[in-house]
Amino acid sequence: MSLRLQINLLLTTMMVLFIAALAWLQIDSTRRSVHEEIQAAHRVATQVLTRVSFVYRQGGIDGMIGFLHQLGRVRANDITLHDDSGKLLYESPLSPYKAGRDAPAWFDDLVSPPIEPRIIPLIGGYVTVHANPSRAVLDGWDDLTRLLSVALLVFVAAIIAVYWLAGRLITPLAQVVEGLRQLERGNYGTRLPSLPGKEGASLSRAFNGMAQAIEDSSSARQEAAEATRMLARNRELTQLIQARIEQERGAIARELHDEMGQSVTAIKSLALSIAQRRAVAGTAAGEGGGDAGDPQRRDPIREAAQAIAQTSDHLYQVVHDILPRLRPLALDQFGLADALEDLLGDWRQQHPEMAFELQAQELPDPIDDAVATAAYRIVQEAVTNSVRHARAGRIAIDIRHEEGSLVLRIRDDGRGLGGDWKAPGHYGLVGMQERASAIGGTLTLESPPGAGLSVVARLPLAGEDSAASPHPSQRVEAPPGKWVARIATQG
Repeated sequence: MSLRLQINLLLTTMMVLFIAALAWLQIDSTRRSVHEEIQAAHRVATQVLTRVSFVYRQGGIDGMIGFLHQLGRVRANDITLHDDSGKLLYESPLSPYKAGRDAPAWFDDLVSPPIEPRIIPLIGGYVTVHANPSRAVLDGWDDLTRLLSVALLVFVAAIIAVYWLAGRLITPLAQVVEGLRQLERGNYGTRLPSLPGKEGASLSRAFNGMAQAIEDSSSARQEAAEATRMLARNRELTQLIQARIEQERGAIARELHDEMGQSVTAIKSLALSIAQRRAVAGTAAGEGGGDAGDPQRRDPIREAAQAIAQTSDHLYQVVHDILPRLRPLALDQFGLADALEDLLGDWRQQHPEMAFELQAQELPDPIDDAVATAAYRIVQEAVTNSVRHARAGRIAIDIRHEEGSLVLRIRDDGRGLGGDWKAPGHYGLVGMQERASAIGGTLTLESPPGAGLSVVARLPLAGEDSAASPHPSQRVEAPPGKWVARIATQG
């Protein structure tokens, strides 16, 4: 139901009630006036007739009939004369006032007072006085019809005027409704003109402000969606790059281990062989009486062979140190726990003053390669940060299987997170977070005051969590990993 129709129905209801109240007041006034008039007229007629006994004594019934004819009609009363046998001898004439018209019966019943007829006994007959309020009732009916007619005209005029005014007043609402429909269709650039009236101007300003806010919000959502898509693409690209880098690192590590290692070993063997032969040849020459056996005499070929052997040892050690950084071959051959133990063994040799502990409990076998690689790299980066920056004396690594995930905890007793750990250029923590996030895991940093740093990574295992080792096309939809630094309060 439209607002315009509601306003008209409300006004109609109010006016109908008002007119009904007026009609009831008019009817009640008519009833009281009729009652008062009929009682007064009836009383007068009765008193007049009761005092005409001398007329009857003088002229009898005929004289009474003549008197009644001369009296004529008494207002609001019907007078009849009957003899003792009940024969009608006289009946008062009809009222000429508004002759031929009567009020409706229901109205007559509503306003007419219940007055009993008066009987005046005479010798040889009796006179009956009946109250007849029909003319007074008709006057009341005419007054009521005039009132209702005027009220009806006023009512119709008011309804038409209100309908027209309401139409003009709600015209701005139609513009607002159309504007809202345009917004519903996605036309967020819709704006309303300045509507007439104080309220209309306020409404247009509020609507335009709302539309601007919706447009800004929609633009922000579109930009956020685009940024999310770009982030997902970048994350997928990062995952692919990391996977490709790990593949290349593994290939290079295998080539260095297989080809470079064998070649360096062969070079060292040849150099040692040359040096040994030169030593044997020099000894033989000394026994033959030559100068070759002179200890003061230098042998450049032998020295060069020994230098080559020493360089081969150094090159072998360099290759041995590079291999774990490229790709821990022990990870492929012996598993995650042995690879981490091998990594910590190298750290113990380099930093004998520090304590390194590893606990690996109930690890599944086998562990998905992506999960194992991510776990190894996170431990490697966390230990590197603790050794280089935390000034720690003890580093403890705990790795276990919990609720379908591989949980890593790397704790140290160093100085904790520095104030500049979020500054640009500190990519170690970012790298750990990205590695965990790439396979649907989480990474949390905890640094209670004076208690060092704890790195906790939770990596879902393949086959136990749908997020583990996702396909690149699915990683876009995976929820990003958490990266939270919680600075715990003392105690």
